[in-house]
Amino acid sequence: RFAPRFARRLAGRGAALAALGVATAAAACDVVRLPADGEHGLVRTVSVAEANATATGAAADRVPFVVPDTATIPDGPFGASIRRGRALVTATADSFPRTVRSALRCTSCHLDGGTRAGVMPWVGVAARFPQYRSRSGAMVSLEERVRGCFARSLNAAPPMPGSRELVDIVAYLTWLSRGTPMGRETEGQGLPTLEKLAADRSAGRVTYRQACARCHGEDGAGRPSYTAGAAPAPPLWGARSYNIGAGMARVSIAANFIHAAMPHDRPGTLTPQQAWDVAAYVNGQVRPDFPGKENDWPRGDAPADAAYRTRAQLRRR
Repeated sequence: RFAPRFARRLAGRGAALAALGVATAAAACDVVRLPADGEHGLVRTVSVAEANATATGAAADRVPFVVPDTATIPDGPFGASIRRGRALVTATADSFPRTVRSALRCTSCHLDGGTRAGVMPWVGVAARFPQYRSRSGAMVSLEERVRGCFARSLNAAPPMPGSRELVDIVAYLTWLSRGTPMGRETEGQGLPTLEKLAADRSAGRVTYRQACARCHGEDGAGRPSYTAGAAPAPPLWGARSYNIGAGMARVSIAANFIHAAMPHDRPGTLTPQQAWDVAAYVNGQVRPDFPGKENDWPRGDAPADAAYRTRAQLRRR
């Protein structure tokens, strides 16, 4: 009984999960956004100069990155929900053995429980949602975003709307966002964006073997549990990795993540070129499909490095 009431209360506050997704630069001279109040039509375009000026102003107005102290987690049902949510995102595959087909956990990408700045943290994220997602072509809520991450990045059957597990994850993300005004950007959110470089899969294979295979394995299968004091490492391809519909299946997002966070014990030691090469090599391997992927980016604005064709793209031919 508590879970549905709490879900409605959180939904009313407009909280939502940030994506594995990361905002990317527009490839053409115009960018697309939702119409302003009083305008008609689905979208309108603005010049890149205007968009850049807006982004610069937003960056200057960002809220400081502050991870709340766990001592501030309240007692009672809300605090219990926060703690359960933190446990679920930390041990996701183990917590959903019947529905999560991958060996990943939410914190495989959102490091340190979603509290590491510059690596897709969840700190402040609830204040930025509901949010328009071009991949969906619609506004999405917190629960919808979390469920999408389950379906794509975890290759899982997502938790049902209003379920206790989903409510608990929302509670944890909302607690991490305490003190962030609604609609405000946060310092350290998302990932730093690398300059686009031509990727070389052959070179990526060499770098992968030198810098990545010791944890993720030559076969990309990862390390499922603690071994000789070494932490688990998620599979990067194969049946138990993220599927083709995940944001990480885009080479640009994978490159940004690799450069910012990998190798795990020496983050930032790979050059941008090496990050691009490894991303291309990893995402060139076999991974699970995502049913319904052809319906993504329904307005025809799929990014250049989307890993698959969409119906909207085919209609434009």
